[in-house]
Amino acid sequence: MSQSAIARPIVERRSSLSEVLAKSEAYSSGVSWPAVIGGAFVSASMALILLSLGTGLGFSSISPWSDVGASAATVSKAAIAWLIVTQIMASALGGYLAGRLRTKWTNVHTDEVYFRDTAHGFLVWAVGLVITAAFLASAATSFAGGQRANSAVGANSAAEQAVLNPNAYFVDTLLRSNGAASQRNEISERSAVESTFAHALRQGAIPPSDNAYLAEVVSARTGLSFADAEKRVSDVFAEAQQSMDSARKALAHLSLWLFVALLTGAFFASYAGTIGGKQRDRVTV
Repeated sequence: MSQSAIARPIVERRSSLSEVLAKSEAYSSGVSWPAVIGGAFVSASMALILLSLGTGLGFSSISPWSDVGASAATVSKAAIAWLIVTQIMASALGGYLAGRLRTKWTNVHTDEVYFRDTAHGFLVWAVGLVITAAFLASAATSFAGGQRANSAVGANSAAEQAVLNPNAYFVDTLLRSNGAASQRNEISERSAVESTFAHALRQGAIPPSDNAYLAEVVSARTGLSFADAEKRVSDVFAEAQQSMDSARKALAHLSLWLFVALLTGAFFASYAGTIGGKQRDRVTV
């Protein structure tokens, strides 16, 4: 038998094997969803554990007494640093597990394997973020529902009103009496004052008619003269504006650092996915 006749079946077997592998690769998914979902749940669980740990450490470091415990600025910086560390640790762990647990790809170029591992890590971060956000939103909804239920039965009404209505404190300050005038408990009048005050805060200024109305109510409720009542309205309104501006700046600051933390988590999850994938492919039977 000639050499060409012997080599022909070998070449045919190789070509058929290549066709089978190419067909299998064409019909197989490039994403190992079980590995992604498993890594996402691990990432979400790790993030919640570290968040609980950071919350406990933060509460243990502060104190209601002055000059005792850490300052507000120190606690704020530590919270931001812990948020970034939480994202790095949780996302990296989830991405690494997804890379190690994913199905081994055969007959795939090295660059394609690297891209898929990176995508697996990124998908772990995305799914884990959705799971964590859903859990926190559910917990917040349950807490808010419990607060409304307690308010309905009349428990802790003053404290809950202060929590649900951020302007309640300023309205109380506005209507605080010095004892010279009769105490009138008119719910409709207080509601009108709250709505007028809230509208003025949204507009950024008190219209003259609203200012005169608030001054009249304050004068009648507190026994102050009209001029003193107008001064109190102006002072309380300025204090409320400053409080809202501080809250706005704090929220913007937190949002920017949250963006940095999430972006860092996405990077480390993607990178850890490539590390896990490389170690997975190095394993030999």
